[in-house]
Amino acid sequence: MKISLLQVNTVVGDLAGNADRIAAGAEEASRYRPDLIVAPELSLPGCPPRDLLLAKGFVERSLAVLDDLAADLEAAPPVLVGLAAPNPSGTGRPLFNVAALLHDGAVLEVFGKAHLSSGALDEERYFEPASGPLPILRLGATRVGVAIGEELWRGRRYHRDPAGELVRAGAEVIVNLAASPFAAGRQSLREEALSRTARDHRVAIAAANLVGGNDDLVFDGRSSAFGADGSLIARGAAFAEDIVTVDLARPVPQAVAPDDPAPESEIWRALVLGTRDYVRKCGLGSVLLGLSGGIDSSLVAAVAVEALGPENVLGVLLPSPYTSSESIEDARELAENLRIRVHCLPIAPAMEAFDGILADVFAGLAPDITEENLQARIRATVLMALANKFGAMLLSTGNKSEVAVGYSTLYGDMAGGLAVIADVPKGMVYRISRWLNRERPTIPERVLEKPPSAELRPGQTDQETLPPYDILDAVLHRYIDCSESPEEIIAAGYPAETVRRVIGMVGQAEFKRRQAAPGIRVTDRAFGTDWRMPIAAKPWWREDVCR
Repeated sequence: MKISLLQVNTVVGDLAGNADRIAAGAEEASRYRPDLIVAPELSLPGCPPRDLLLAKGFVERSLAVLDDLAADLEAAPPVLVGLAAPNPSGTGRPLFNVAALLHDGAVLEVFGKAHLSSGALDEERYFEPASGPLPILRLGATRVGVAIGEELWRGRRYHRDPAGELVRAGAEVIVNLAASPFAAGRQSLREEALSRTARDHRVAIAAANLVGGNDDLVFDGRSSAFGADGSLIARGAAFAEDIVTVDLARPVPQAVAPDDPAPESEIWRALVLGTRDYVRKCGLGSVLLGLSGGIDSSLVAAVAVEALGPENVLGVLLPSPYTSSESIEDARELAENLRIRVHCLPIAPAMEAFDGILADVFAGLAPDITEENLQARIRATVLMALANKFGAMLLSTGNKSEVAVGYSTLYGDMAGGLAVIADVPKGMVYRISRWLNRERPTIPERVLEKPPSAELRPGQTDQETLPPYDILDAVLHRYIDCSESPEEIIAAGYPAETVRRVIGMVGQAEFKRRQAAPGIRVTDRAFGTDWRMPIAAKPWWREDVCR
């Protein structure tokens, strides 16, 4: 049986445009005469559609577009398309997550998703689990099981065996419509799980995964197919559109796109795709950012140039009296390496103006973090003025380590439309930067070597306020990504006072994160999508740990 997997980059809400993308892919795939063409989960409305699904008329309109798409594909082989469909029962949630079979100009069958997840797509907010007969599609003499979403490779995690259920119901081949978001290292888990499932049930599996950035989520494609012996026989391109056609009757490698699983490479490509799609799908073509001469803004600038081209990136130097000459030199060298335009707009006059405005009110009070935050907010005001004037998007440059503990200024360096590296820990920022420099020096070497500093007062370094980043990142990883308690982290050998202080800072910074720009998700526990902590809450662990 020959199957074509459409790895398409859809735009949420663009029903007609997404239908055109699917139709174009199906037309291209038809040249290879497949028995079945498979588009990803929720590819017609775009994924994740979120509360568009609750908007009156949206689902109804998508069904009308589906009918038009079926008519456009009248001459094509059968096509499976993912979308949302109404739940007519009047009980439970209002919608089903479905795969519609299009053939001979009509919608022939609709298969519902039975096993929902509460992960990044928040399915349980919108969809009712499908019930009734298992989704088995008959194509000629072959019975094809239809699986939707991550259930096929994560089923055992939820104490289910969806593939086994389909095989027991008669499926000889399984196709999977997926919209599995990227997280570093996830592809190897997907492939291992799908390979094991195919081998255990002696059934060939073909999975079409979405590609593209939509809001904070990045979908990495890498659609795949496995023979009944568990061998990988096809893999789509990573972080790019692709059409993968595979003959499941031939369990030999046929179209295995090369891939680099190194986390630095994966995260870099995810950031580039996420930035490109976020900016363009928001209707903008250019970006700007403040260049401090530090590692974070350097990496964000490099991502922006790769995503949008140097002609669409503006770097802005905003030196204060505390900015070192080395930082200005490093920022200019970076801009030259990236071939981007630069403006240098010193903020000393604005600082003096604010000092004058506040002089009487602050009389007798020593300078403190108030004046430091004013510098960051002056810079944000200038950057937002440039963004408004030139119709560009401002990129914020805070990393996950800083975002976690609130080492940032609300309405200051947190300002922007997209927080590019907000899910990238500081240590990984350095690793990616060094990886990026492996072939061509992009980020100045001094940026990689000098102690990180916000330069908001003379001689300031990050480590005056924060633990060393290697310790900070390790504690944050255990607390955020692994959900370990303070007691468990301390028992693992980390200094008790450091653990208490870091976790306390995470809780105190929640109100900042709620007001931050969306960040590109590259881990399984990103702030926002995966982190839903209360703001006004008492630290539950303090009485037990902080005696």
